Amino acid sequence: AEHNPLYHEMPVLDYLNFSASIQGIGKAAIPGRVRQMVRLCGLDVEKHKKIGELSKGFRQRVGLAQAMIHDPEILILDEPTTGLDPNQIVEIRDLIKNIGKEKTVILSTHILPEVEATCDRILIINKGKIVADGTATSLRKQAQGQQVLHVRIEDGELNAIYEKLSSLPTVSIVDILDNEAQRFEIQSTPETTSNRDVFKLCVKNKWALTEMIPLETRLEDIFRDLTIQ
Repeated sequence: AEHNPLYHEMPVLDYLNFSASIQGIGKAAIPGRVRQMVRLCGLDVEKHKKIGELSKGFRQRVGLAQAMIHDPEILILDEPTTGLDPNQIVEIRDLIKNIGKEKTVILSTHILPEVEATCDRILIINKGKIVADGTATSLRKQAQGQQVLHVRIEDGELNAIYEKLSSLPTVSIVDILDNEAQRFEIQSTPETTSNRDVFKLCVKNKWALTEMIPLETRLEDIFRDLTIQ
């Protein structure tokens, strides 16, 4: 959960033992199961501390250990990295991915970079309906987007380069990003790519194409396209 309902006065080991017992785990099996959760969730150094003395990142680890103590087939997490610092976020993401190797983990979050860093399947829900389902790569391919390139072209006059780029049949919009460095943003027409045409244009005019970077469609843009209607 976004804020784990933990007993802050209890030491970590006592809390996990208590959680195991109320989940109906047999008394003989509890110590081994607790050791397994401590190891999996990286709690060995902190296991004798009271939960209230832990950082928020370690409290999240305790919450994950408690949620898995009874070996569920599915683990549902809601905003598990909210309020964590950047290092803690990376640690919790890695832990979730590690858990995901053996369990089905459902992650509910509005932080889309976290989705991309953690999940191998993404569902976008709008007004109670699933409007997209796939990997980050497949969602980008399905998105009705246009290819965007950042290019740097030298050995030519800025306005001439701009006009000729704009006249290419596969180019819909050209923006000048940096006059001095002669860097442009090129948006292709739908369902086309303009890499080859830009390269040919530079060769034809003896311009130096010193940079060409295709920009990936961001998950944020895909999400907005699917949910803003």
